[in-house]
Amino acid sequence: MSLEIFSLRERPDLRREIFSPAFQAALWPEFASHDSAAHLYYATPYFDAYLDYAFAAVESGAVVARAFSVPFAFGIPERSELPDAGWDAVVRWAHDDQILGRSATAVSALEIGLLPQARGRGFSRMILEAMRRSTRAHGFADLFAPVRPSEKARHPFMAMRDYVAAVGADGLPRDAWLRTHVRAGGTIVKIAPYSMTIVGTVTDWTAWSGLRFEQSGLFAVEGGLAPVHISAEQNYGVYVEPNVWVHHRV
Repeated sequence: MSLEIFSLRERPDLRREIFSPAFQAALWPEFASHDSAAHLYYATPYFDAYLDYAFAAVESGAVVARAFSVPFAFGIPERSELPDAGWDAVVRWAHDDQILGRSATAVSALEIGLLPQARGRGFSRMILEAMRRSTRAHGFADLFAPVRPSEKARHPFMAMRDYVAAVGADGLPRDAWLRTHVRAGGTIVKIAPYSMTIVGTVTDWTAWSGLRFEQSGLFAVEGGLAPVHISAEQNYGVYVEPNVWVHHRV
């Protein structure tokens, strides 16, 4: 069946479903919903300004994927380079731009998430292409993405630079999601070493991960691209996730 992709401006009725707890839980590990920067994008009234850049994908009448992007000002004096803080930073930049009325010059992808039954069928490439077309249609030449390599969670203790350096015989990244971006015309620019930072108490991390942390150390958690640093003595856990900046010239 064909996949239909709508912006939330076109189909505001799909907004509730793609933000439902069940939809969220199928896409992300629980800890990911506690990123402190996220509310600057997703919370009302901020999100209302981004409806042209948020998408829902429908197959046979059922929503099977969602995607988010955000316009932001880039290339201005204080933003000459893509930020090391990746996802968190671009969300904050876009929020500041919205509050100050600063004109955007580029778009950043934030998420393309597919339900399990929709994966492995080429839909992610279709949604990425739709996001590229939307970026161009809104008058922008550049789409950036702090990409979360989908298979890095299998190697949480591996340095991201080593993970990105692993390529196949065709010279493309071994990671499926990075490979999709490169095949779509994207160029890997740099690593964002602290793209998402999530902090909680040890009790929080036990609830988020289902693990018990009885001592300090680095621990792999399901869905994590890097280990969480637990301090039993100070009663906190800090997760710092690296992402990979990719540039699409559209």
